[in-house]
Amino acid sequence: MLKIAYHPIYKHPLPEGHRFPMLKYELLPKQLLHEGTCTEENFFMPQMLDSKPILAVHTPTYYKELTELTLDQKAVRKIGFPLSQELIDREIIIADGTVKASEYALKHRVSMNIAGGTHHAYTDRGEAFCLLNDQAIGARYLLQKGLVKKVLIVDLDVHQGNGTAEIFENDKDVYTFSMHGASNYPFKKEQSDLDIPLENGTRDNEYLKILKETLPNLIETQKPDFIYYLCGVDILASDKLGKLSCSIEGCKERDRFVLQTCKDLSIPVMCSMGGGYSPDIKIIIEAHSNTFRLAQDIFF
Repeated sequence: MLKIAYHPIYKHPLPEGHRFPMLKYELLPKQLLHEGTCTEENFFMPQMLDSKPILAVHTPTYYKELTELTLDQKAVRKIGFPLSQELIDREIIIADGTVKASEYALKHRVSMNIAGGTHHAYTDRGEAFCLLNDQAIGARYLLQKGLVKKVLIVDLDVHQGNGTAEIFENDKDVYTFSMHGASNYPFKKEQSDLDIPLENGTRDNEYLKILKETLPNLIETQKPDFIYYLCGVDILASDKLGKLSCSIEGCKERDRFVLQTCKDLSIPVMCSMGGGYSPDIKIIIEAHSNTFRLAQDIFF
């Protein structure tokens, strides 16, 4: 059964100007239930994650200042959200969703977190709406528990996974792959194990050709026994924060290829939704819903 992490706190209200990106967290589960892709049984509610897995990734000083709401204003500005206890709780619950979904993926081959993909969070700071790096926390949790030996992070958000690259820069057990817009944020990029920067306006054919040539070779050489997939839909031509030109159909084929590859090679995959900022919320919901529909069709 497809297991999906969702908690009502995912739709945490923010001040004016920040609310629109949060709307998808309320609408996406409703859409999946309405159309019959999922039932209530597919969803599980994560809770507050214990600090130990978080501190395996983030520094004690950063986590203490974050949870005590004592970060200095420069650090808060880099995060981009006004800090509150509910926002911090939300991030900790998202991380728990990814950790639990990772365990579900080991049992059921695939799992999802409706939130997550917070790949701009570094070991010692947050950036760009990312406070705690959920997939990094999940990956290190599985490795430290001895549940997996080698992790591949496939980051296909339009923005480079700079925080993830920094966290694992000296970790041979985690291979980081980011395919992103060359001129998108972050403007000073970190070095992933493999970065593929794409030119502005890259369309479906070129995007998919590069992905389909790259991913199977990576899996063959790295031999991961677990994959984290960051499936942001901000690669769409309509996205106001992205500079690529992929269609809804191209984004769907991207997801189909990644998920089918994991299925064919019997590699468990955990998906965090990542970004999506098209002005029309219906486009965001449709693109994200395709990922869940494909997971159901391919694995179940």
